[in-house]
Amino acid sequence: MSMADLAPHPGAALRALLGGPEPVVLMGAHDGLSARIAAEAGFPALWASGLCISTALGVRDSDEASWTELLDMAARVVEASGLPVLVDGDTGHGNFNTARRFTARAERIGAAGVCLEDKLFPKMNSFVGDDHVLAPIGEFCGKIAACREALDNPDFVVVARTEALIAGAGLEEALRRAEAYRQAGADALFIHSRKPTVQEIAEFAREWGTALPLLIAPTTYHATPMEEYVKLGISGVIWANQSMRASVAAMREACRSLRNNGPAAVEAGIASLDELFSLMKYEQLAADEKRYGDEVPHVAALVNAQEPAS
Repeated sequence: MSMADLAPHPGAALRALLGGPEPVVLMGAHDGLSARIAAEAGFPALWASGLCISTALGVRDSDEASWTELLDMAARVVEASGLPVLVDGDTGHGNFNTARRFTARAERIGAAGVCLEDKLFPKMNSFVGDDHVLAPIGEFCGKIAACREALDNPDFVVVARTEALIAGAGLEEALRRAEAYRQAGADALFIHSRKPTVQEIAEFAREWGTALPLLIAPTTYHATPMEEYVKLGISGVIWANQSMRASVAAMREACRSLRNNGPAAVEAGIASLDELFSLMKYEQLAADEKRYGDEVPHVAALVNAQEPAS
Protein backbone atom coordinates (compact mmCIF):
# COMPACT_ATOMS: atom_id res chain seq x y z
CA MET A 1 0.00 0.00 0.00
CA SER A 2 1.37 3.41 -1.03
CA MET A 3 1.29 6.66 0.93
CA ALA A 4 -1.28 7.90 -1.61
CA ASP A 5 -3.60 5.08 -0.57
CA LEU A 6 -3.32 6.19 3.08
CA ALA A 7 -3.92 9.88 2.37
CA PRO A 8 -7.43 11.22 2.98
CA HIS A 9 -9.60 11.75 -0.07
CA PRO A 10 -9.44 15.41 -1.23
CA GLY A 11 -13.21 15.51 -0.85
CA ALA A 12 -12.85 14.71 2.84
CA ALA A 13 -10.39 17.60 3.17
CA LEU A 14 -12.83 19.97 1.46
CA ARG A 15 -15.70 18.79 3.66
CA ALA A 16 -13.60 19.50 6.74
CA LEU A 17 -12.79 23.00 5.49
CA LEU A 18 -16.46 23.72 4.77
CA GLY A 19 -17.33 22.53 8.25
CA GLY A 20 -14.88 24.86 9.98
CA PRO A 21 -15.76 27.72 12.33
CA GLU A 22 -15.06 30.37 9.68
CA PRO A 23 -15.63 30.49 5.92
CA VAL A 24 -12.95 28.72 3.91
CA VAL A 25 -11.59 30.85 1.06
CA LEU A 26 -11.25 29.10 -2.30
CA MET A 27 -9.02 30.92 -4.77
CA GLY A 28 -9.80 30.75 -8.45
CA ALA A 29 -7.22 29.02 -10.64
CA HIS A 30 -7.17 28.38 -14.36
CA ASP A 31 -3.94 26.49 -15.04
CA GLY A 32 -0.94 24.95 -13.31
CA LEU A 33 0.84 28.27 -12.89
CA SER A 34 -2.07 30.09 -11.24
CA ALA A 35 -2.61 27.03 -9.03
CA ARG A 36 1.02 27.09 -7.84
CA ILE A 37 0.84 30.82 -7.12
CA ALA A 38 -2.38 30.43 -5.12
CA ALA A 39 -0.92 27.54 -3.13
CA GLU A 40 2.25 29.53 -2.45
CA ALA A 41 0.09 32.41 -1.18
CA GLY A 42 -1.43 30.11 1.42
CA PHE A 43 -4.95 29.46 0.14
CA PRO A 44 -6.29 26.18 1.57
CA ALA A 45 -8.42 25.21 -1.43
CA LEU A 46 -8.97 26.17 -5.07
CA TRP A 47 -11.82 26.78 -7.48
CA ALA A 48 -11.13 25.54 -11.02
CA SER A 49 -13.10 28.30 -12.72
CA GLY A 50 -14.98 27.61 -15.94
CA LEU A 51 -14.80 31.29 -16.91
CA CYS A 52 -11.08 31.51 -16.32
CA ILE A 53 -10.15 28.19 -17.90
CA SER A 54 -12.23 29.09 -20.96
CA THR A 55 -10.49 32.47 -21.09
CA ALA A 56 -7.07 30.79 -20.82
CA LEU A 57 -8.09 28.59 -23.76
CA GLY A 58 -9.01 31.68 -25.75
CA VAL A 59 -12.76 31.05 -25.86
CA ARG A 60 -15.85 32.43 -24.14
CA ASP A 61 -17.56 31.08 -21.03
CA SER A 62 -20.56 29.88 -23.02
CA ASP A 63 -19.75 26.18 -23.43
CA GLU A 64 -17.36 26.97 -26.28
CA ALA A 65 -14.70 24.78 -24.67
CA SER A 66 -15.47 21.07 -24.45
CA TRP A 67 -15.81 19.48 -21.04
CA THR A 68 -12.75 17.33 -21.73
CA GLU A 69 -10.69 20.47 -22.42
CA LEU A 70 -11.90 22.00 -19.16
CA LEU A 71 -11.07 18.88 -17.17
CA ASP A 72 -7.65 18.57 -18.78
CA MET A 73 -6.83 22.02 -17.40
CA ALA A 74 -8.49 21.24 -14.07
CA ALA A 75 -6.20 18.21 -13.79
CA ARG A 76 -3.21 20.56 -14.07
CA VAL A 77 -4.66 22.70 -11.28
CA VAL A 78 -5.00 19.61 -9.08
CA GLU A 79 -1.51 18.32 -9.84
CA ALA A 80 0.29 21.65 -9.51
CA SER A 81 -1.34 22.73 -6.25
CA GLY A 82 -1.70 19.61 -4.10
CA LEU A 83 -4.79 21.29 -2.62
CA PRO A 84 -8.48 20.33 -2.57
CA VAL A 85 -9.93 21.60 -5.86
CA LEU A 86 -13.62 22.26 -6.48
CA VAL A 87 -14.23 22.06 -10.23
CA ASP A 88 -16.71 24.39 -11.90
CA GLY A 89 -18.89 21.97 -13.88
CA ASP A 90 -21.19 24.60 -15.39
CA THR A 91 -24.50 22.87 -16.23
CA GLY A 92 -22.90 19.46 -16.50
CA HIS A 93 -22.49 20.14 -20.25
CA GLY A 94 -25.76 18.56 -21.29
CA ASN A 95 -28.12 16.10 -19.66
CA PHE A 96 -27.77 13.80 -16.65
CA ASN A 97 -25.49 11.47 -18.60
CA THR A 98 -22.90 14.07 -19.58
CA ALA A 99 -23.09 15.51 -16.07
CA ARG A 100 -22.33 12.17 -14.43
CA ARG A 101 -19.53 11.42 -16.91
CA PHE A 102 -18.03 14.85 -16.19
CA THR A 103 -18.30 14.22 -12.45
CA ALA A 104 -16.78 10.73 -12.65
CA ARG A 105 -13.86 12.06 -14.70
CA ALA A 106 -13.36 14.92 -12.22
CA GLU A 107 -13.12 12.36 -9.45
CA ARG A 108 -10.53 10.36 -11.40
CA ILE A 109 -8.26 13.39 -11.90
CA GLY A 110 -8.13 13.88 -8.13
CA ALA A 111 -10.55 16.78 -7.69
CA ALA A 112 -12.28 17.24 -4.35
CA GLY A 113 -15.67 17.95 -5.87
CA VAL A 114 -17.71 19.48 -8.67
CA CYS A 115 -20.21 22.33 -8.74
CA LEU A 116 -23.17 22.13 -11.13
CA GLU A 117 -25.51 25.03 -11.89
CA ASP A 118 -29.22 24.95 -12.67
CA LYS A 119 -29.28 26.73 -16.03
CA LEU A 120 -29.93 25.28 -19.47
CA PHE A 121 -27.13 24.05 -21.73
CA PRO A 122 -25.51 25.85 -23.46
CA LYS A 123 -25.13 28.44 -20.71
CA MET A 124 -23.93 32.02 -20.73
CA ASN A 125 -21.68 33.45 -18.03
CA SER A 126 -23.78 34.80 -15.17
CA PHE A 127 -22.45 38.35 -15.52
CA VAL A 128 -23.30 38.65 -19.22
CA GLY A 129 -26.75 39.81 -20.30
CA ASP A 130 -30.14 39.04 -18.79
CA ASP A 131 -31.18 35.92 -20.71
CA HIS A 132 -30.52 33.28 -18.05
CA VAL A 133 -33.06 30.47 -18.31
CA LEU A 134 -33.31 28.07 -15.38
CA ALA A 135 -33.57 24.32 -15.88
CA PRO A 136 -36.68 22.56 -14.57
CA ILE A 137 -36.18 21.58 -10.93
CA GLY A 138 -36.85 17.90 -11.56
CA GLU A 139 -34.35 17.77 -14.40
CA PHE A 140 -31.60 19.32 -12.30
CA CYS A 141 -32.39 17.07 -9.33
CA GLY A 142 -31.94 14.12 -11.69
CA LYS A 143 -28.47 15.41 -12.59
CA ILE A 144 -27.50 15.64 -8.94
CA ALA A 145 -28.73 12.12 -8.22
CA ALA A 146 -26.98 10.70 -11.29
CA CYS A 147 -23.70 12.36 -10.30
CA ARG A 148 -23.87 11.06 -6.74
CA GLU A 149 -24.49 7.51 -7.94
CA ALA A 150 -21.62 7.69 -10.46
CA LEU A 151 -18.99 8.29 -7.76
CA ASP A 152 -16.55 5.73 -6.36
CA ASN A 153 -15.87 7.60 -3.12
CA PRO A 154 -18.69 9.11 -1.04
CA ASP A 155 -16.34 11.84 0.24
CA PHE A 156 -16.34 13.50 -3.19
CA VAL A 157 -18.35 16.73 -2.87
CA VAL A 158 -21.28 17.55 -5.17
CA VAL A 159 -22.22 21.23 -4.92
CA ALA A 160 -25.51 22.46 -6.37
CA ARG A 161 -25.45 26.03 -7.61
CA THR A 162 -28.70 27.88 -8.06
CA GLU A 163 -28.87 30.80 -10.46
CA ALA A 164 -32.36 31.80 -9.35
CA LEU A 165 -31.21 35.22 -8.14
CA ILE A 166 -29.17 35.77 -11.30
CA ALA A 167 -32.24 34.94 -13.40
CA GLY A 168 -34.40 37.35 -11.39
CA ALA A 169 -36.63 34.57 -10.09
CA GLY A 170 -36.51 35.85 -6.51
CA LEU A 171 -35.76 34.65 -3.03
CA GLU A 172 -38.62 32.18 -2.66
CA GLU A 173 -37.71 30.38 -5.88
CA ALA A 174 -34.07 30.25 -4.83
CA LEU A 175 -35.04 28.67 -1.50
CA ARG A 176 -37.43 26.22 -3.18
CA ARG A 177 -34.73 25.06 -5.55
CA ALA A 178 -32.12 24.84 -2.82
CA GLU A 179 -34.28 22.55 -0.71
CA ALA A 180 -35.06 20.34 -3.71
CA TYR A 181 -31.35 20.03 -4.49
CA ARG A 182 -30.60 19.15 -0.88
CA GLN A 183 -33.15 16.36 -1.01
CA ALA A 184 -31.69 15.14 -4.33
CA GLY A 185 -28.31 14.53 -2.66
CA ALA A 186 -26.28 17.74 -2.93
CA ASP A 187 -23.57 18.06 -0.27
CA ALA A 188 -23.41 21.86 -0.35
CA LEU A 189 -25.17 24.78 -1.98
CA PHE A 190 -23.73 27.67 -3.99
CA ILE A 191 -26.03 30.70 -4.06
CA HIS A 192 -25.01 33.21 -6.74
CA SER A 193 -25.74 36.92 -7.05
CA ARG A 194 -24.46 39.77 -9.17
CA LYS A 195 -25.86 42.60 -7.06
CA PRO A 196 -23.37 45.26 -5.86
CA THR A 197 -24.18 44.58 -2.20
CA VAL A 198 -24.54 41.45 -0.09
CA GLN A 199 -28.20 42.16 0.72
CA GLU A 200 -29.93 39.42 -1.29
CA ILE A 201 -27.29 36.87 -0.27
CA ALA A 202 -27.88 37.85 3.35
CA GLU A 203 -31.63 37.41 2.94
CA PHE A 204 -31.13 33.96 1.48
CA ALA A 205 -28.59 32.91 4.11
CA ARG A 206 -30.87 33.91 6.98
CA GLU A 207 -33.73 31.87 5.56
CA TRP A 208 -31.54 28.91 4.60
CA GLY A 209 -29.80 28.50 7.93
CA THR A 210 -27.56 25.46 8.24
CA ALA A 211 -29.44 22.95 6.10
CA LEU A 212 -26.30 22.52 3.95
CA PRO A 213 -22.95 24.33 3.79
CA LEU A 214 -23.40 27.53 1.80
CA LEU A 215 -20.87 28.89 -0.71
CA ILE A 216 -20.80 32.29 -2.40
CA ALA A 217 -18.69 34.13 -4.99
CA PRO A 218 -18.64 37.84 -4.04
CA THR A 219 -17.34 39.10 -7.37
CA THR A 220 -19.65 42.12 -7.44
CA TYR A 221 -20.06 42.65 -3.68
CA HIS A 222 -16.36 42.24 -2.93
CA ALA A 223 -16.29 45.16 -0.48
CA THR A 224 -18.26 43.14 2.08
CA PRO A 225 -16.02 42.37 5.09
CA MET A 226 -15.36 38.72 5.89
CA GLU A 227 -16.91 39.25 9.33
CA GLU A 228 -20.29 39.67 7.65
CA TYR A 229 -19.99 36.24 6.04
CA VAL A 230 -19.15 34.75 9.43
CA LYS A 231 -22.33 36.28 10.89
CA LEU A 232 -24.37 34.90 8.00
CA GLY A 233 -23.03 31.38 8.50
CA ILE A 234 -21.36 31.22 5.08
CA SER A 235 -19.16 28.12 4.76
CA GLY A 236 -17.11 29.00 1.68
CA VAL A 237 -16.08 32.19 -0.13
CA ILE A 238 -14.88 31.77 -3.71
CA TRP A 239 -12.63 34.43 -5.23
CA ALA A 240 -13.48 33.03 -8.62
CA ASN A 241 -11.82 35.20 -11.25
CA GLN A 242 -9.48 37.73 -9.63
CA SER A 243 -6.32 35.83 -10.58
CA MET A 244 -7.27 35.72 -14.26
CA ARG A 245 -8.31 39.36 -14.27
CA ALA A 246 -5.01 40.33 -12.63
CA SER A 247 -3.17 38.32 -15.30
CA VAL A 248 -5.03 40.05 -18.12
CA ALA A 249 -4.26 43.51 -16.71
CA ALA A 250 -0.59 42.73 -16.09
CA MET A 251 0.04 41.06 -19.46
CA ARG A 252 -1.77 43.80 -21.36
CA GLU A 253 0.23 46.52 -19.60
CA ALA A 254 3.53 44.68 -20.14
CA CYS A 255 2.83 44.07 -23.83
CA ARG A 256 1.80 47.68 -24.48
CA SER A 257 4.76 49.08 -22.60
CA LEU A 258 7.20 46.70 -24.26
CA ARG A 259 5.82 47.47 -27.71
CA ASN A 260 5.92 51.23 -27.21
CA ASN A 261 8.93 51.74 -24.98
CA GLY A 262 11.14 48.67 -25.21
CA PRO A 263 12.13 45.99 -22.67
CA ALA A 264 13.82 48.35 -20.22
CA ALA A 265 10.42 49.88 -19.47
CA VAL A 266 8.96 46.64 -18.13
CA GLU A 267 11.86 44.75 -16.60
CA ALA A 268 11.61 46.27 -13.13
CA GLY A 269 7.90 45.47 -12.84
CA ILE A 270 7.87 41.81 -13.93
CA ALA A 271 8.96 38.62 -12.21
CA SER A 272 12.62 37.77 -12.48
CA LEU A 273 13.71 34.44 -13.93
CA ASP A 274 14.96 33.49 -10.47
CA GLU A 275 11.43 34.02 -9.09
CA LEU A 276 10.03 31.86 -11.87
CA PHE A 277 12.54 29.08 -11.30
CA SER A 278 11.91 29.17 -7.55
CA LEU A 279 8.14 28.95 -8.04
CA MET A 280 8.54 25.95 -10.32
CA LYS A 281 11.05 24.29 -7.92
CA TYR A 282 13.97 23.96 -10.31
CA GLU A 283 16.28 23.54 -7.32
CA GLN A 284 14.37 20.37 -6.41
CA LEU A 285 14.97 19.01 -9.90
CA ALA A 286 18.70 19.69 -9.51
CA ALA A 287 18.71 17.86 -6.18
CA ASP A 288 16.81 14.94 -7.70
CA GLU A 289 19.32 14.71 -10.55
CA LYS A 290 22.05 14.21 -7.98
CA ARG A 291 20.00 11.68 -6.05
CA TYR A 292 18.78 9.58 -8.97
CA GLY A 293 21.57 10.07 -11.50
CA ASP A 294 24.82 8.17 -11.95
CA GLU A 295 26.13 9.51 -8.65
CA VAL A 296 23.94 7.19 -6.54
CA PRO A 297 26.69 5.12 -4.87
CA HIS A 298 24.95 1.77 -4.40
CA VAL A 299 23.52 1.84 -7.93
CA ALA A 300 26.88 2.71 -9.44
CA ALA A 301 28.54 -0.10 -7.50
CA LEU A 302 25.90 -2.59 -8.69
CA VAL A 303 26.27 -1.51 -12.33
CA ASN A 304 30.06 -1.71 -12.16
CA ALA A 305 29.89 -5.19 -10.63
CA GLN A 306 27.67 -6.46 -13.44
CA GLU A 307 29.75 -5.04 -16.29
CA PRO A 308 31.90 -7.74 -17.95
CA ALA A 309 35.64 -7.31 -17.74
CA SER A 310 37.25 -6.11 -20.98
